[in-house]
Amino acid sequence: MNTKDVILELRTKNGMSQDDLAEKLFVTRQAVSRWETGETVPNTETLKLLSGLFGVSINTLLGSPQKLRCQCCGMPLDDEITGRNADGSLNEDYCKWCYADGTYTYSDMDELIKVCVPHMVSENISEEQAREYMKQMLPTLDYWKRYDELGDNGEFDRFKEQLIGEINALGIEGMPKVDSLNALVGRYVNLEYRLPGGAGVKFLDDGVTYLGTQLESEFGGGRYFGVIACMDFILISTYEAQGRNPELVMYKKR
Repeated sequence: MNTKDVILELRTKNGMSQDDLAEKLFVTRQAVSRWETGETVPNTETLKLLSGLFGVSINTLLGSPQKLRCQCCGMPLDDEITGRNADGSLNEDYCKWCYADGTYTYSDMDELIKVCVPHMVSENISEEQAREYMKQMLPTLDYWKRYDELGDNGEFDRFKEQLIGEINALGIEGMPKVDSLNALVGRYVNLEYRLPGGAGVKFLDDGVTYLGTQLESEFGGGRYFGVIACMDFILISTYEAQGRNPELVMYKKR
């Protein structure tokens, strides 16, 4: 798609007239009309406003001329999994798992490889092949090449260690000790719990990246403990494989 088609589709999809869009972008209706006919293209600042308004990347607005990939883990990027800056704007260099709300979530390349490899293994790619690929590929990415400049001197790692200590201090019966936390996007782990009256409730924001892990219950029975945490709370649940039959164990504000 060309830029003109992308803008027209996004505007109509969001139920806006050309006048509505022009008002939100502080331009004239004629300017919007010229974009949609392909006569002109929005300037850089207007593209940023459009990106924020519609929640899509500038790359998407320009018709996706580039094949973007996360400069930390190498994952191909689309708008659904693109990371966000502290102000909520999209950062087209990283995925949500590696960069959340202006914070880089990985400082150890080996830890990232450990997290990524299980998701790469298939009938065509062995675990060893996946690991070797990551070892060769990661050093070529911008984040790892510029780590001394972009890193936070271990501040985020210290926060994770603090969270791990708080979680383990809860002494949840049947739950193994937590030794690591990984970035988890809300919509993939936002389970619905049943209240006593039968109503369902979710506690997470689908668009937010949290820290968490899954642990096999010491009681067996095919159940797992799920741990989700952030600056504001710690949530612990138990469930069967694939998140079936979830039960809330604890929701604790920090």
